[in-house]
Amino acid sequence: MKQTYITILAILLATAIQAQVVYEHISNTAIYDYLDEMASLKIIELNSVVKPYARTIIAEKLRIVRQKSEENDALLSKRQKKELEFYLLTYSLEAGPPLQLNPKTTWQNKKHSFGLALNPPGLFYKDSLFTGALQPIVGGSFSVNENGWMSQTWWGAKAWGYIGKNFGFYTSLRDNNVSKLMVTPGYFVQERGVPYKDYGDEGIDYSEARGGLMVSWNWGSVGVVKDHIEWGTGYNGTNIQSGRVPSFAMIKLNLKPVRWFQFDYFHGWLVSEVIDSASSYWSGNTYRKVFYPKYIASNMFTFFPFRNFIISLGNSIVYSDPGGPHVAYMIPFLFFKSVDHTLNATTGGVGQNSQMFFNVSSRNIKYLHLYMSLFFDDFSVNHLKAKGEYNLYSIKAGGRLSDFPVRNLALTIEYTRTNPLVYQHKIETITYASNLYNMGHYLQDNSQEIYVALQYKPIRGLFLELAYTLGQHGDEYDYAECASDPDCNLHKLKPLDNITWENQTIQFNARYEIISNTYFFMSFLSGNATGNVELRTPAYYRGKTTTFTFGANIGF
Repeated sequence: MKQTYITILAILLATAIQAQVVYEHISNTAIYDYLDEMASLKIIELNSVVKPYARTIIAEKLRIVRQKSEENDALLSKRQKKELEFYLLTYSLEAGPPLQLNPKTTWQNKKHSFGLALNPPGLFYKDSLFTGALQPIVGGSFSVNENGWMSQTWWGAKAWGYIGKNFGFYTSLRDNNVSKLMVTPGYFVQERGVPYKDYGDEGIDYSEARGGLMVSWNWGSVGVVKDHIEWGTGYNGTNIQSGRVPSFAMIKLNLKPVRWFQFDYFHGWLVSEVIDSASSYWSGNTYRKVFYPKYIASNMFTFFPFRNFIISLGNSIVYSDPGGPHVAYMIPFLFFKSVDHTLNATTGGVGQNSQMFFNVSSRNIKYLHLYMSLFFDDFSVNHLKAKGEYNLYSIKAGGRLSDFPVRNLALTIEYTRTNPLVYQHKIETITYASNLYNMGHYLQDNSQEIYVALQYKPIRGLFLELAYTLGQHGDEYDYAECASDPDCNLHKLKPLDNITWENQTIQFNARYEIISNTYFFMSFLSGNATGNVELRTPAYYRGKTTTFTFGANIGF
């Protein structure tokens, strides 16, 4: 009966998937990892340089996996087949009407347009025009080590849906409380940045509101969203857009008119947190602080010259104009540095802050994903030729071997290096940051990282990982100070000449997803943070620590 239900659902997905766009948050790593695994097996073709993915894209990829698995029963392992069935249920709302939910864990009305389900948890509605979902978000974690203990709780809800064939919408609100301060713009941690309220012994409170409205058609989409984005390939963070800053509002555009080309663009409203004293004012006894405006425009041209080989290149500009967003930066396909030269002359004290990036991803060898990502803050061939000079760039390169020679096992090796002053700028209103959090790699400039991880998925829903990470940071350089010092050459600062901070960790992670979007997790982390830990490491992780963490979560 269950197999028949899954088959019917797969057929509905194949015939009914439309162009609507609702994004699956990048924190739902399980589905992203599953699609990545299917791509490494050369079952699907996947562009993983731009995230998040739309739910309809995920459903389409699952349909392809289902179709090829039916044609070749030995294509997937037992675990992979069960996960495929699991995710087909999770993305059942992307199928056509009537409402298709798991009959064993769902109450539905007689017309099958409304359902209250446990797997996935939530309230759901679907007819020929409208699809809607309301799902809970709740969870908590507790950890302990030599420096004390820490707890975190979160709760909220998300709603999303589709209208007709071309409109998608989503919204979510999550309220958080953390007993200790774990993330600031200066800390070298992977956690996402948050605009928090510090209540001392009562902990840290913050909330995160995300959402969007997208209009889409068969070969593209456009809309406004407030969300996290991730650009660049990597399994332990990325170095173009890491998704670590608090979510910001943006206009998004995606075009894929042919199989061999995809274009992505966004124009975002960042938060400078730099006070504009001329615009700030007194209201009674209260001084109203007003920040300088700050924006980013970014594009990515992605080419698929042949199957399973992807080349992406793009550029971005962070700018701050008192007149508001400039229409020139809203032309998606431009080279923004050249636009800046036209608008603001060519002197560094007048112009804006531009960047370039390049990404290559190859899955041409079955089971193996090779990739490299480059971020250029300042690049010149002259610096390559000159002895003792360095370009301002960040490079990430690595590979993942999946399901070979042992099925359900994956080995990841990744290296990241970032030269001094990358992501910085001498003008504080146009740094590569939002809410003061760096938008690039979490170790920021003058740093390197080695990451090795072994992942094992023995059964459906169970994820086991053993990972080693070495992070190092060199001397602290200030772009503005160096730029104003005639004896300081930005391009002669030797990368990692002196290690001022280091953190080595060995971590074991375990997670079991019981039902869709509902899982338990635990981890053991042995770490040794040394050097300038007061500036770069949360007090909870300073020195030698062994940290045990466990928790549970519903929703993303």
